[in-house]
Amino acid sequence: MTRYEGHAFGKVILLGEHAVVYGRPALAVGISPGASATFEPAAGEPSSIALDISTWNLHVLQTDTTDLARALAALAAHLAERFTSARATSGRVDATIHLPAGGGLGSSAALGVAIARAVGTAWRDDAMSTDDVLGAALVWERVFHGNPSGVDHTVATVGGAGTFTRADGLARIPLRAPLRILLADTAERSSTRTMVEGVARIHARRPEATDRTFDAIETLVHDGARSLRAGDALSLGRAMDLNQALLSSLLLSTERTEELCRIAREAGAFGAKLTGGGGGGCVIALASREGEDRVLDAWRAAGAPTFAAEVTPTEHP
Repeated sequence: MTRYEGHAFGKVILLGEHAVVYGRPALAVGISPGASATFEPAAGEPSSIALDISTWNLHVLQTDTTDLARALAALAAHLAERFTSARATSGRVDATIHLPAGGGLGSSAALGVAIARAVGTAWRDDAMSTDDVLGAALVWERVFHGNPSGVDHTVATVGGAGTFTRADGLARIPLRAPLRILLADTAERSSTRTMVEGVARIHARRPEATDRTFDAIETLVHDGARSLRAGDALSLGRAMDLNQALLSSLLLSTERTEELCRIAREAGAFGAKLTGGGGGGCVIALASREGEDRVLDAWRAAGAPTFAAEVTPTEHP
């Protein structure tokens, strides 16, 4: 039996999270590896899919009632409707996630993209187009996040670097050289939906002040995009520090996040901030090649799991 493969990038938002929900741009990059999946068709009811995620020791049936099962069912239904002449079959998906769950690195989007590519390729007996993958992954993401900005599944699909808005999608930024990003896990977790709702309440109470914060974040995104195009990691790091202060003013940071940001800066990082929804998750930092080990060692000494990721100007995971 043929096995069909799908792959996806992880996502790092360098600048602009939460403001992107309100129409401002975010500066985002895809990191690899993100997620991979294989789909093996089998006899049975059409589009009845089982999902095994070895990384998380999970076995999910499409008929279960968990969010993951509902996302799987929604994705399968979307693909079956999209490819009306497809050879839709049941089968099993085996998936591997190379990202910490809930760490703000787009693990759910990467999983959805990888599964969509594997199942969709099997059902239409041809490679999935980018638009097909984006459509299926958005259906998947809506189960988890309600009204996602779209940045996670877009970057998970195409990788590379770019500025993203809800209205215009991803505008690519060519990289002069691979970009290295350092990451530390706070080991704290919060629901993205909960954090988005918290910012919405702040915006409802103080709309003018909150909009000014979003305007300032947008300025940093434009500055950061210019720095990224120029290969100026020092200036990009400074923009990250300023963005972190603004995100903290929206009650999105935690004591552990602030501690890891401070440790990174004291170890010589150009800049550090939270990435993703906030309330914990991962902290990112930029440093010189010579300074990377100092930052990573300082984080490890503080008890944080760490790793480094590289962003390359590629369009395929």
